[in-house]
Amino acid sequence: MTRERANTLVGFRANFFKKVRVFFDERGSLEVDPPILSRFAAIDTYIDPFETKDGRFLHTSPEYAMKRLLANGSGDIYFLGHTFRKEESGSRHNPEFTMCEWYKTDTEESIFLQEVLDFLSIFLGKLPVETLTYEEAYYRYAKPSNINTSSWREEIKRHYIWATSVEPNLGIDKITVITNFPAEDAALATTAIINGKEIAKRYEYYYQGIELGNGFCELTDPVEQKNRFIEANRKRALEEKPDLTIDSFFLAALEKGLPPNTYGIAVGFDRLLMLALKKETLAEVLLFPDNLT
Repeated sequence: MTRERANTLVGFRANFFKKVRVFFDERGSLEVDPPILSRFAAIDTYIDPFETKDGRFLHTSPEYAMKRLLANGSGDIYFLGHTFRKEESGSRHNPEFTMCEWYKTDTEESIFLQEVLDFLSIFLGKLPVETLTYEEAYYRYAKPSNINTSSWREEIKRHYIWATSVEPNLGIDKITVITNFPAEDAALATTAIINGKEIAKRYEYYYQGIELGNGFCELTDPVEQKNRFIEANRKRALEEKPDLTIDSFFLAALEKGLPPNTYGIAVGFDRLLMLALKKETLAEVLLFPDNLT
């Protein structure tokens, strides 16, 4: 690739795609290409999928499909491709975006967390790192809301305060790793008791106030996971969102069993490229910004 071509946006994206694939190839992780269209949507209280006319869904994450592969003995795997989330638009969001998601099996928390830092360094270089629990970050930076939230559920209030007054202070000139989330934020993560309190083994990475990735020590209990899906649909109803059908194939994969001590994370490729190129918006690093809505 010539210098002129490499210095175009097409060249920058191609170069970082190559670097990501080399990163995983060196670690023995296989690239997989799960379908983007599914009979079932990922069930999340706050994330909405695009639905086709025949009742199928564009994936909001390849997680369910990738865990089906893990249960069938795929070993460590990663995905680099497009993902779709309805009603996500703005300087840091786009309904269609490039995600890198990967799963590391039979490993330890410290090894996984360091691997994520190594991955981020592809884009950001070596940076100082701080690790805070969710509670530490919340009480350090949270400020009362200046809008009337009296009619909001407590969970919604907490998420709003986190997004508006905590997140902007995280990862300033360093990587901030948030651990030990509230148990109700576990989603597809395991939980543990620490100092007599149940926490979610969930991990988020921040730089310059921007969330880069969201990871889990993966839940393997199909009964607990089904109960969480039921609860997520209950909360969706409170938000006047449609009920989503539980993916029976995904639950069957959990019943079959994931490899022990599986960790996974989804990272926004476009956000990392935006930061690597010192841009302010996603539109500046997308090949077709006219598709922004």
